[in-house]
Amino acid sequence: MVKPPPRERSGSPAASFRARPGRFCPPTPLSEHPTGPRRGLDPAEPVTLPGVSAASTSVPGQSEDEGESGGFGIAVTREESTWKCAVLAPELLDDLDAVLTALRRVAASGPVFGMLSIDDEFFVLVRPIPGGAGLLLSDATAGLDYDIAADVLDLLHVPVPEEDDIDDDEPWPEGDLALLADLGMSEQEMQIVVDDVDLYPDEALAMIAQRCGFGSEFAAALEKV
Repeated sequence: MVKPPPRERSGSPAASFRARPGRFCPPTPLSEHPTGPRRGLDPAEPVTLPGVSAASTSVPGQSEDEGESGGFGIAVTREESTWKCAVLAPELLDDLDAVLTALRRVAASGPVFGMLSIDDEFFVLVRPIPGGAGLLLSDATAGLDYDIAADVLDLLHVPVPEEDDIDDDEPWPEGDLALLADLGMSEQEMQIVVDDVDLYPDEALAMIAQRCGFGSEFAAALEKV
């Protein structure tokens, strides 16, 4: 897919819009995402897959390969009251199946989920759940230009929008807005975050992390990106 150039950050206010309600994500069968050996989450080590080396030079909004998405991914776990965040290998940002597989291989008794920020354009929440996977895509129109966004829509059984049907000022989310409700981020609060077009995806994810209670751990992980 031909990706648009990353948008420039500026202080000018963006046009307001009314987001459409996000759709609930039907569980994705576990058989589609094999788990393999599970291991604990080490915040100092990028989460990757066997045979996939983690690059150490990628930064938000940049990519070592023109064909790869820029941005970052964070794997999040909670053991009792302790949160841990670790950077996902940048090679995974274009492959939703690989992200899910990596998250399923994290050994944790508590919740495990991923937070992806892609090219300063949109974010994705990915959470393995019993019987499948929960997903939230902040901007469904990204499915036109990004494979990982199109993959999210595919798992949600939502068609990629047609270019003729898109108003540039009216993106909308798809997926489960209540995906992190049990962790402190209600559906209504998530709707407010995805509705705010002034927020860049990393800022939106930082707000979500803060609301759930792992803001400092999230910020520390970003320093390693």
